[in-house]
Amino acid sequence: MKRSFVSVLSRRVSLAALAGAAFALAGCSPTMSPHADLTPPPAAPAPQPGSAAPSGPTIGTGPVRVALIAPLTQNGNPSVIGVSLRNAVDLAVSETGANDITVLVKDDMSTADGARAAAQAAVAEGADLIIGPLFASGVREAGRIARTAGKPVIAFSTDSSVASHGVYLLSFLVESYVDRIVDFASSRGKKSIAALVPENDYGNVALGELQTAAARAGMRVAAIERYKPGQAAQAVKNIAALGDQIDSLFIPEQAEAMPAIGRQLQAANIDTRRVQILGTGLWNDTRALGVPALQGAWFSAPENGGFNAFAARYRTKFNSDPTRLATLAYDATTLAIALSRAQGSARYSDAVLTNPAGFNGADGVFRFRPDGLNERGLSVLQIGNGSTTVVSPAPRSFSGAPS
Repeated sequence: MKRSFVSVLSRRVSLAALAGAAFALAGCSPTMSPHADLTPPPAAPAPQPGSAAPSGPTIGTGPVRVALIAPLTQNGNPSVIGVSLRNAVDLAVSETGANDITVLVKDDMSTADGARAAAQAAVAEGADLIIGPLFASGVREAGRIARTAGKPVIAFSTDSSVASHGVYLLSFLVESYVDRIVDFASSRGKKSIAALVPENDYGNVALGELQTAAARAGMRVAAIERYKPGQAAQAVKNIAALGDQIDSLFIPEQAEAMPAIGRQLQAANIDTRRVQILGTGLWNDTRALGVPALQGAWFSAPENGGFNAFAARYRTKFNSDPTRLATLAYDATTLAIALSRAQGSARYSDAVLTNPAGFNGADGVFRFRPDGLNERGLSVLQIGNGSTTVVSPAPRSFSGAPS
């Protein structure tokens, strides 16, 4: 079941082959509570020359040090998402690299100040790579510390403004979702699109990318209707008044808001058999999938198979369900393990991390751009009967340079 990255490297010694090789998704370990004790293991590794001894919990006993900065607590209480990220790292190390890396576990306490302190500790303790943080303000602070020390960061924020050279985002970016769904709609003959967009940060980014992607695909943006969250009724009526002027409608809205939006689409008599409804990966959620007006809608997202397989192994080890973002920590850690085996002192260099061949993880292929953003191989899913089917599979590899 386990595929060795080293065995792949033995057959392909070039950097491009290294970067393109799939890293392992392997078996399971004994169960553990999702709020497991985070005390260090009994056999903590000896400090590296010139580095401080680990000041907190560690995972693994390998010679290469990597730091995880995660929101393990918030307002003094355990954070479900932070513990899920930490557990995903534990799973990756136990499956593929317990003797390759030592992960220094740092709690940023869900604050920017905490992330800065965690990054300072990680650098002092000899971390060659920082995984995390999650929140944008924390990424900014940790990135500043890491950049000064010449250490790369693989973070999880969806705020593309915090990405930069050396601070790479592994997150599911709205820009990628929009590019994929617009390109697919264009390939299916859609020519004129309207946008129904909430007045929030996610909507702002989605709208900006829609305009860029539509222009590239030769689609006309016929109308843009903005609305305050929870107050879309008039905007929906304005869309309905367009009649035959549009053949598709893009709605970059959260899953929990879609039942109300769906009712408003029906009340305005928008014919969703004629007007193709388009969305983003936020809809990969039962709250959106069951909305009657969204049956037949398309949205872009990672294919579900990889996450489902990961979640099954996670449940076996921790007796709980992972959060959807847990695969980000898993993939970042597995990548760190794979590169630690093969690249020597250049293992986490910009040239390695930004190789255009990319990497293959639990959520499919991805690659980092030199500006810190990422590109992902996303599928297009169609909603039907409260579930999804793949109408356009995710690509299994990249061609050409990052866009």
